[in-house]
Amino acid sequence: MPLDNSSARQASLSLDLDNKWSYLKTHGDEAWQAYPSYLDRVVPRCLEFLRERNLTITFFIVAQDLRRDADAEAVRNIARHGHEIGNHTLKHDPWLHLYSDQALEEEIDCAEELIQRETGSRAVGFRGPGFSLSDSVLRTLVRRGYEYDASIFPNLLNPLGRYYFFARSRLSKAERKQRRALFGTFADALRPVKPFTWSVSGDRLLEIPVTTMPLLRLPFHMSYLIYLSGFSMMAMRAYWQLALLLCRMTGTEPSLLLHPLDFLGREDKVGLDFFPGMSLGIDHKLAVVDEILTSLSDRYSVVNMREHARTIRQRAPGDLPIVVIGA
Repeated sequence: MPLDNSSARQASLSLDLDNKWSYLKTHGDEAWQAYPSYLDRVVPRCLEFLRERNLTITFFIVAQDLRRDADAEAVRNIARHGHEIGNHTLKHDPWLHLYSDQALEEEIDCAEELIQRETGSRAVGFRGPGFSLSDSVLRTLVRRGYEYDASIFPNLLNPLGRYYFFARSRLSKAERKQRRALFGTFADALRPVKPFTWSVSGDRLLEIPVTTMPLLRLPFHMSYLIYLSGFSMMAMRAYWQLALLLCRMTGTEPSLLLHPLDFLGREDKVGLDFFPGMSLGIDHKLAVVDEILTSLSDRYSVVNMREHARTIRQRAPGDLPIVVIGA
């Protein structure tokens, strides 16, 4: 039976709007430099899907896409539909931990400026590409007045995910070293699954991790569920129900992550066959997304991340675990 939306239980929903070029860049394919895009195809499909289900979510935007007219229009359309726009950096480099303080400031500032100019909205939430994060990033976010970060992915399968990614790429040794923190470090895998607070030189910043299974720390973001569904719908459903059960048992409010490739199937011929689940048809993938989001909406009031962050702070601002950076 659907949960009354007046209930205190919330779940947040976000989508990292990684474009085709950003996947190619991370994968080490030089074709990224032509900035190939599928936003004109995937954004309308995604917006219609969310509108039909009365969902407003957070889109983390790679600001480089705002420099191309067609892609900028797609992002403006996201804002017109009432969705929150978050900062996913300018260049989508999943090695922010290698940036100098000055380079970080410029990267985040430029992304903010483009987002503000093109959408009229100031980003107050941040997610690092490939879940890349560092003390310097956190200090920069605090200094710039961000309300929350969402870069932590406390997932024990991170090393396996990196191995799978590297095995399907042609990265050089130097490029693999550059991407060695892809999907998060081992320390990140052991961070709290529930929201917590970073202590940054006496200041505080809320962290809303991408939720993984409490206790087990296994991923259940949408792309992973779609991947499992390609082997067995029954197994995918059982896995999802276990994740929901563990969230309920531990009082964890899920923050579920989507990607644009969740809305693109083999018929779209986007040429990203190295990404899990791209051999599946679009009807299959959309049916999985629909089933998961319907199930989530039946149990939680589904909101964007900014609203979820504000609710978390209002409930018990002094009760969240505190993680001191550098400790």
